[in-house]
Amino acid sequence: MAEAQIILSHSRASGIVAIAAGEQYPWAHTALAESRFQRDDEGVYHLPSDGTGTTVGDLVASAKRHRASVHTSSRRFIGDAASDLASQLPGRWHTSVHIYSHPTWQEDLVPWIWDSGELGRALQSERIPYAATLTDTVQGTMLLLVERPGHQLDYLVGAFAPEGLEEGYGDPHAPRSIVLPPFAGRAAQAVAERYLPSYEQAVHARRTASIAAVLGDIRSERDTWQAMVDSGRYSDATPLSAAALGTATEEFLDHAWRRFLTVVDHAPKLIDRCRPASSPWPDDAVTLSRLTGAVADAEALLDEVRYGGSVPPQERRARAWPVIETWPHRR
Repeated sequence: MAEAQIILSHSRASGIVAIAAGEQYPWAHTALAESRFQRDDEGVYHLPSDGTGTTVGDLVASAKRHRASVHTSSRRFIGDAASDLASQLPGRWHTSVHIYSHPTWQEDLVPWIWDSGELGRALQSERIPYAATLTDTVQGTMLLLVERPGHQLDYLVGAFAPEGLEEGYGDPHAPRSIVLPPFAGRAAQAVAERYLPSYEQAVHARRTASIAAVLGDIRSERDTWQAMVDSGRYSDATPLSAAALGTATEEFLDHAWRRFLTVVDHAPKLIDRCRPASSPWPDDAVTLSRLTGAVADAEALLDEVRYGGSVPPQERRARAWPVIETWPHRR
């Protein structure tokens, strides 16, 4: 890509629109402003609507003076593509255009994309100067739509990690992005029938893995603490005084509570997904009810700690441990 580049495309609502890109993108901004293009809140430039008669020819001449190249995209404006796709998806979606004029801005995006497919690879190896997001205003799911590098018509769609699971870079549970055709109806069908179900399954697997890891760690730490209690000694066989045992117990309970907050974050949605309308195994319903009650108790305690004033450490430990022990600790 040239040091300064202006990419033109056609918008259904605005006509010709322009996006500045390249390491020296301010040169492109200067050329666009000099040509009386107007910049919107998303960073997209539009031909003036005041009838001043600015033309693409004027822009090309200005760009040449400011060492910026002008290119015409073979695709429609990415904002239109995202809006048309969103309008045919189930639910309510909000769309937004994002500009990555400087290459480092694109690099900043990489850690936040939760993908094990072509989109994730493209963001790391191909230049993508702009994209669009589609956000489900009810569920909170956020998708990223980009033009597929090296192809004239196709798009790629993937997702950002859901709230609470943001550290998704390189996650083996991440869903795979899919290729979309340039036709909104067919693209929406692919997203609704293929991508979103796989995304939800990936979220479920990730939540399950996060909870299993936390409970496994708590179990391991509990076993170490229990061995100290039973033996009256540290792991190096040094005698353990009553005061030291009390301190070790408090540290174990405090650490277990902090770890258990991950369960509090993810368990409600996990339980809802696992709760069947009916089951031939009644014990499943009993177990899920016990786990739901434990999470509710933990949430109430957490609310008191955060918003209800001070909860004495001794009381917090006494209330937290029965909640933690309700959960199975074996993976």
